[in-house]
Amino acid sequence: MTKPLHESPSRLLADVIAMLLALAATAAHSAAPLPLTGYARPVIEQFLGAQTIGLPGRVQISIATPLSGDLPPCDALEAFLPGGARLWGRVSIGLRCPSGRPWTRYVQAYVAVTGTYLIATRQIEAGQALLPADTATQEADLTTLPAGVMMDSTQLAGMVALNRIASGAPIRREQLRGMPVVKQGQTIKLVSRGPGFVISTEGKAMTGAAAGTVIQVKIQGGQHISGIVRPDGTVERDN
Repeated sequence: MTKPLHESPSRLLADVIAMLLALAATAAHSAAPLPLTGYARPVIEQFLGAQTIGLPGRVQISIATPLSGDLPPCDALEAFLPGGARLWGRVSIGLRCPSGRPWTRYVQAYVAVTGTYLIATRQIEAGQALLPADTATQEADLTTLPAGVMMDSTQLAGMVALNRIASGAPIRREQLRGMPVVKQGQTIKLVSRGPGFVISTEGKAMTGAAAGTVIQVKIQGGQHISGIVRPDGTVERDN
C-alpha cells in the first residue's frame, strides 16, 4: 500500500499545535527560577537565618537564581535587605560586593513560616463574646494568610466580635474589640502611683472602655484626667 504524499490539513494542523505546545512547555521550564548555587548561597542563607530568628513558626527559605545570570566573583560578598522590606513571603534580597569593582545585585527569595493560627469552630455573630470552645488551631504557611490573624488563644480573653465571623474562617485582630469593663458615667477608682506612694480617688468615667484602653475620668472639681483601664475596672493614671 502506497503512503500518501501529503497528510490531510486537519492532521497537519494537529501536528503544528502539538509542536507549539511542546515549545511553550520547554520555554516555561527554562524560564522557571532555579535554586541559586555557588559561593553566594551560604552568604544569603546565613543572613536570612539570622534575620528570621523569632518568627512565629518553622521557617523554610528558598532562593531563586538571579534573572541577570551568574553573579560576578567577589571575595567579600554582603547580603542586605532593601529598605522597608519584610522577611515574610516573597522578598528581594540585596547582594553587595564592596571590593575590586563594586557591584550590587538582587535575588528573589521566599520565606515560608509554618505555624498555627486560630479559626472559628462555629459562626460567631457580632457582639458575641469569644469562648474557648469557639476556636481551634490550624496549621499553615502564615505568610499566605490575611494580616492580623490571631495565633494565641489567651489574647481572646474578654474579646467580642465586631462583625460576623464564619465557621472555619481565620480569626483576625481587626474583627475583635475588648469587652467594656467600665460604663459611661460609672463611678470608678482612679489610682495614681509614684516613687513610694499610691493615691486613689473617685471619679466618673466619661466613656465606656475595655481593659487596656485609655479613658478620661472626671474628678471632683471638674478636672479631666486620662488613665488606663485595668481588668478589675480601676483606672491607673497615665503619667
